[in-house]
Amino acid sequence: MDNSRVAVVVEDDADIRELVSVILHQSGFEVHTASNGADGVAAIQAHRPAIVTLDLGLPDIDGFEVARRVRLFSDAYIIMLTGRADEMDTLLGLETGADDYLTKPFRPRELRARISAMMRRPRISAEGTPAAGENASPAHNSAETGSVGAPEHAPAAVVAAPQPQSLNGLMLNSGDRTAEVDGNELELTRTEFDLLHALVDSGKQVRTKSDLVRRLRGEEYDVGSYISDADERTIEVHMANLRRKMGDNPRDPRWIKTVRGVGYRLVH
Repeated sequence: MDNSRVAVVVEDDADIRELVSVILHQSGFEVHTASNGADGVAAIQAHRPAIVTLDLGLPDIDGFEVARRVRLFSDAYIIMLTGRADEMDTLLGLETGADDYLTKPFRPRELRARISAMMRRPRISAEGTPAAGENASPAHNSAETGSVGAPEHAPAAVVAAPQPQSLNGLMLNSGDRTAEVDGNELELTRTEFDLLHALVDSGKQVRTKSDLVRRLRGEEYDVGSYISDADERTIEVHMANLRRKMGDNPRDPRWIKTVRGVGYRLVH
């Protein structure tokens, strides 16, 4: 089974659970559901999904605690669905390991867009290679395809692995999606890694919050998609979590400098 097309819906409201399941099915996912937090954690352990939608207001343990437990064993993308308008709840959700959030009621096409953006980002298997079905070469051995004129034992094309990038004690390896600080591996979520990778790739260039939102959506350039204040606030929270894990002091940064009113760049 291709786990990159598996989703788990953790939601106690039957109508919303059914709606989210239908959206995910229509997007090509095999969907498993749970109506409480404990069953949700068990389902995620059993099915190893790529996407988890997680309600905050569950009847047994809340969504914050579910996210904490899930992050101990899974790097699935977590989208929190919340009926709470309190910004602190949203921020806490992101701090416990969620990648994104939507406030109920939400539009189905908005959830589809968030999921599509996440699935455009690279998924790396435990062996450090692209997950099944992703970035696979279309080429085959000529003996298998029956092509004419190619050597019988033509060597396969060799793609050089990305070289680790280092800066002031930070080592980032995009090949296996790992990052180390002073030799200690960081436990980053996919979103945190992608943001750090974006900054490292940009060198001294400042990346605006809107740039980083688009990066997470898989948009290589500005295609005119709407970016809200909440989207930019999400970037701020992820950056705060990233700095905390790196041990970086925003007042005297070793790696990530805030450019007030604009965005972020690396310290050089």
